[in-house]
Amino acid sequence: MIQVEGSHPVGFGPIPPTAAAEESSPSTTGSSPRGDDERSVGQLVAEISQDLSRLIHQEIELAKAEMREEVTKAAKAAGMFGGAGFAGYLSAVVGAFAAVFGLAYEIGLAWGAVCVMALLAGIGALLFLRGKVQLHKIQPRPERTVESLKEDAEWAKHPTS
Repeated sequence: MIQVEGSHPVGFGPIPPTAAAEESSPSTTGSSPRGDDERSVGQLVAEISQDLSRLIHQEIELAKAEMREEVTKAAKAAGMFGGAGFAGYLSAVVGAFAAVFGLAYEIGLAWGAVCVMALLAGIGALLFLRGKVQLHKIQPRPERTVESLKEDAEWAKHPTS
């Protein structure tokens, strides 16, 4: 930056006479030339704090916007999975009716329906039992987190050991 004596850097105009005198005269009391440096530092710290706060808020808003976009995508995908599941269910129902009617020519309509119902009931029972086993494997208490918290509490009691 180019600075001419007695003026601010180029483009900012001349220094006012009182400011020029303060800048050129040494302080006789040993304090700062401006006397309000502590206030200026405080103002700077306040501005930095405000800027940092604004930056954090902007980052949070950006994260919220990104999460909204991702949740929207996930909701659309979940809707598609739901539609696929419903279509699969209807296909299974129609397939079961087709099996009943196909068996009706060989063993009669009633016996065909009983056979298909028994097959579907067996599949349902098998899925129920497997789901029950999986459900018993679920631990509602987050064991690793609890252990980690216990370790953190122990460390907080004795941080040097």
